[in-house]
Amino acid sequence: MPAATDLTPFTDWLKGHATPLSHLDPAAPLDDLEPLRDILEAVRVVAVGEHSHFVSEFAAMRQRILRFLVERCGFTALAFEYGFCEAIPLDAWAHGEGADDNLSALLATAVPIGLQEPARYIRRHNRTAAEPVRFAGIDIPAAGGSLLPALAPVADYLRHIDPETLPTLQSATTIAASFAGDSAAVAAPAWARLTTTEQDTLSALLARLLIRFRSLKPLYLSRGDRHSYDTALRCLEAACHGDYTFRAMAGLFAGDGLTADTSARDLYMAESLLWHLKRLEPTTRVVLMAHNAHIQKTPVAFDGQLTGIPMGQHLYHALGDSYFALGLTSVTGHTADMRRDETAPFGFTVHDTPLEPPAPGSIEEAFARTGLGLAVAHLGQPRAKNLIGPDRIRLQGIYQQTPVIDAFDGILCTPASTTTDLENA
Repeated sequence: MPAATDLTPFTDWLKGHATPLSHLDPAAPLDDLEPLRDILEAVRVVAVGEHSHFVSEFAAMRQRILRFLVERCGFTALAFEYGFCEAIPLDAWAHGEGADDNLSALLATAVPIGLQEPARYIRRHNRTAAEPVRFAGIDIPAAGGSLLPALAPVADYLRHIDPETLPTLQSATTIAASFAGDSAAVAAPAWARLTTTEQDTLSALLARLLIRFRSLKPLYLSRGDRHSYDTALRCLEAACHGDYTFRAMAGLFAGDGLTADTSARDLYMAESLLWHLKRLEPTTRVVLMAHNAHIQKTPVAFDGQLTGIPMGQHLYHALGDSYFALGLTSVTGHTADMRRDETAPFGFTVHDTPLEPPAPGSIEEAFARTGLGLAVAHLGQPRAKNLIGPDRIRLQGIYQQTPVIDAFDGILCTPASTTTDLENA
């Protein structure tokens, strides 16, 4: 451990102001998280990230933070990196519909990125809660793997409101079904094997449906209610953003994609969160769970090349300081690296990968030098003091370069991380 005189001004600040946390046990008392209460007093949306999916410590800390925000701070909605359309039946389940074990069927085709335990917690909480917690999805369908979860509810709506459009929708559904998968890693290569005519026809059909849907809004509302219209429109927009993402991901995999082209997914997630906020009571406060690279407020870049405009950047632009991005990271241990494998269930395999020592100039190095262990820090003060902060943060097994104190409002760092055993999860 270096002497105090070796610490940078930021690390010296971090050593004196970060809050040590007691444990990772999701079911244990929450008193050590109380310092977060004042920090988050004026915040409406708290985004809780993770530098990698499939990490046990991040899942445990997210569960603890969710409990704290719901039980002690009055948050009554959980938004998750999960399909907007698929979340509708899951919200009903969280409010008590169906049997407890129905959750496995609801999530049978979803990438297992840690939704089960938060969903179970909400259902348990709602049994006795004076004000139940809502569940909201924000993502394009099937993590970018299929348009079918979005097109099915649109078909149900149009069957009663505008049956003339059903042949157009069926044509789009037929093409979409021919390459549908459970994630973008499966669907994008399959989409690339379609003929150019099929690819362009799908995009044209969806664009025609969307323009008609918006153009005939007064007619549609005269035939049905506003909530049904708004929900079906959002599902159709999910299909359009999903279709765009197939093309963007295929270009990324081929190495010839446009700059930051996968940002369409993050825009959809941001607009979905704002869609939900508009329909919730003004006092409703939301916990938002997604990857660090989605919740951060600065552009995502690697080696100086812009990769994406994240959801968090859009949300900060829309919500200002009522949006709080809490990144989760680890000093050492293992991470879950995802490697493309089109024959695997979700188009990738998860590899338990040792983390390299913290890179110089990283937020992880700063936490390591403080010797605090498990701790959380509010970054508003060093930002206000114009301290020069870390310029990189872990993203799975590599580093993303970004001004960390601008990208995140807080960082929670665990000394070590371990990969979740997905086979026995």
